[in-house]
Parts: sequence; C-alpha cells; structure tokens
Amino acid sequence: MKIAILSRNRKLYSTRRLVEAGEAAGHQMDVIDTLRCYMSMASNKPEIHYRGRTLEGYDAVIPRIGASITFYGTAVLRQFEMMGVFPVNESVAISRSRDKLRSLQLLARRGLGLPVTGFAHSPDDIPDLINMVGGAPLVIKLLEGTQGIGVVLAETRKAAESVIEAFMGLDVSIMVQEYIKEAGGADVRCFVVNGKVIAAMKRQAKEGEFRSNLHRGGSASLVRITPAERATAVRAARIMGLNVAGVDILRGNHGPLVLEVNSSPGLEGIETATGKDVASMVMRFIEREARPHRTGTKGTRG
Repeated sequence: MKIAILSRNRKLYSTRRLVEAGEAAGHQMDVIDTLRCYMSMASNKPEIHYRGRTLEGYDAVIPRIGASITFYGTAVLRQFEMMGVFPVNESVAISRSRDKLRSLQLLARRGLGLPVTGFAHSPDDIPDLINMVGGAPLVIKLLEGTQGIGVVLAETRKAAESVIEAFMGLDVSIMVQEYIKEAGGADVRCFVVNGKVIAAMKRQAKEGEFRSNLHRGGSASLVRITPAERATAVRAARIMGLNVAGVDILRGNHGPLVLEVNSSPGLEGIETATGKDVASMVMRFIEREARPHRTGTKGTRG
C-alpha cells in the first residue's frame, strides 16, 4: 500500500514510529508537510500539489494535524477524501473533536459521564456560572488550549472570578469545569482503534501540579481499566466519529468522566508505559479497512 502521513515533522516520535511500522509491513510511507500542500478545486478532478508535484496513487492517509493548523489541515484532508483516499480519521470527525465545547455537548447528549461544565459570554454571568459547576475549587480552560496550556485551577471563589474576568477581558473563549478532587491529579488515557481499547495508561501529575499531561512533567504507567471505563472510551470515540482516538477519563466517585477525546493521540507515552506496539496496530487497522472512497460522516449513533 501507498500511505501518506500528514505531519509537519518527520522526526516526531509518533510520525517516526508510524513510518517504521508501515515500512516493516511492506508499505510505502510518505511523510507530507501539511502546510506545503496546495489544492485545486476543479470540478470532478480534485488535486493536491506538494513541492511542485501532484500527489496521487495513495491508498490511505494518516492525519497528524496539530491543533494550531486544524483549519488548513482538515481542508487538506478533505481534499484527500474527495480523491477517494481512505482517511484513518475523517476531517469532519477531527473538526468535531477539536471543538471542545461542541464535543462535550455531543457526549452529554449521548449520556456519557462528564465533569459539570459551564460556558458563558458576559462577565455579568460569572457568579451564577461558578455556582453552576459547584463553586470553587474549579478548573478554567481555554477552548483553544492543548497539552495543558491555558488550564487553570482556581482554588477560591475570588480567584475564579478574577481569572474568568481576565480571560473574558482578553476576548478568548473559555469553559469552566468542576474540579474532581478524588481523581488525585491523575487521569486514564485509553487508546481506541476501530472500536476497541488496545492500550491504556494512567497519567499522574507531578508534585504540586494538577495537570497530568506528560508535556507538563506528568508520569505514565500501565493501568488496568474497568469495564465501565472501557465502554465509555469506546462510546466516546464512536460519538466523535474517530477510528483512532485517545480518550482521557477521570475516575470520579460515581464512575468514569470523559475529559477529552483526542484525534491525534501521541504514541510515545502509551507505547513506553504499556510496552505495546501501538503503531503496528494502527497499520493493521489500515490494512483491514482501507478501500477507495470509503468515507462518510460517522458518529450519528452512540
């Protein structure tokens, strides 16, 4: 098979591992810088050009699109889809998952457990917004933040009001969530491929930190997940329409709570913590499922 990986850096661990796994299975693996792609929208003949040549003949495309280039990256991916190339994750599903507010609304509509979340526009509504999520302590998140950036724990009501007012003054979109104290600064990352949890790890925040992101100094370890956590992760990925996803879950007193569904989950932490060859599992999924023009909006059922 001829497989494209949309990635801005071929040296990144995840990109490198996917190339190694693909080549080991006998596939041609091409790493393509997403922002160097440019497209022709001619009727009935969609084309993608890259560094002066036309991209063609691909059986599958693996999108590793960073959050900062979601708009352009999904446009490039849509062009591949129009050309009949099988996407590991579809453009509509990636866009859906990257919109944190929309994704939580979709998950809530399907009845999945979530931290109580509030969203408002006017500073006049801040007091009631704080009450909605159970008061302080609470977590304030930038809707556009990634890897724990733009996530603040406000331990008192006064601090929460000040931080929310400051963010609103900067005209950025935020959401406010209840703080799940019993999680103890830890969450569980479930790696889902084609409707199955193939690996799971526990991420623990470092001393004095509440964000468990590995980029923030958190540690990862192998974890055994419960049937409820497994079912929650699988349903969350399906609702988003993602074939490959990292589903982050908090262990609350009343069951698993979905924090986020990631459409481009990193491989380094999960492979190191579990010892599993996740990249090869993704390749086997592509080998089984890749067919020309096999696209369509998914996630209509929970």
